Amino acid sequence: MRNDSNTHGTDTPPAIVDSHCHLDFPQFADDLEGVIERARAAGVTRMVTIATHRARLDANRTIAEAHEGVFLAGGMHPLHVHEEPPISVEELVAMARHPKFVAIGETGLDYHYSMETKDLQAESLRVHIEAARRTGLPLIIHSRDADDDMARILTEEYRAGPFSCVMHCFSSGRALAETALDLGFYLSMSGIVTFRKSEELRAIFRDVPLERILVETDAPYLAPVPHRGKRNEPAFTAHTARIGAEIKEVDYPTFARATSANFDRLFSRAAALLPADAAARQVAKSG
Repeated sequence: MRNDSNTHGTDTPPAIVDSHCHLDFPQFADDLEGVIERARAAGVTRMVTIATHRARLDANRTIAEAHEGVFLAGGMHPLHVHEEPPISVEELVAMARHPKFVAIGETGLDYHYSMETKDLQAESLRVHIEAARRTGLPLIIHSRDADDDMARILTEEYRAGPFSCVMHCFSSGRALAETALDLGFYLSMSGIVTFRKSEELRAIFRDVPLERILVETDAPYLAPVPHRGKRNEPAFTAHTARIGAEIKEVDYPTFARATSANFDRLFSRAAALLPADAAARQVAKSG
């Protein structure tokens, strides 16, 4: 199967989006400008940098304000819920007033290290869901080793009032994938799909409709092959996306174009902020 970087005979890569990264993390402190420059050279024209707790919001806001095509999201990561006072719906709604703030979270459930905070995590998740409802912004969900509880809470809450959502860095089981898809949510593909032992995850993504897939790095973590074990960065979105194209049996420009359109549909505030001339360039790059 042909999987060319573009179909127009130029050296310009198709435009693609890194829907989830952490540009405020110390791993990028010494070369943030270079990281963003390399991303753009790889065709990653837009990035969402995520604040995982209150103390990181200002740093992410500063980065987003300083760089075209960089947006921010914020919330309380489930692994931090026991470290700070509970975040409120009102606090999240206030965060969302920033014009480049495009999503609520990340939030969710993570039982990998300990289940001692599971009740606090669930309470925080429900707060973030309500903030997503009130703002109309999508929810960014982190889920690890908590498939049953996650499926139950998302289903209960959606029945109580709809909201939009992406399952960030999806690496859970098929049942949770099907629940998320049934609710109209999106699944985000990370570098994990490139790992040799991730065939089960690749099989799940084979069955996910292309119009429900996003791509991300979760940088600085989870660098895809051939950079596994090194610091991840947004430019490496392209490596994951090439594997995604193979999984979906489409060429790379088609996959890039589809996942970028999915991002625009879910992250509608980011799409609305994209200048008309930049949008035209993206269409041309994506073919």
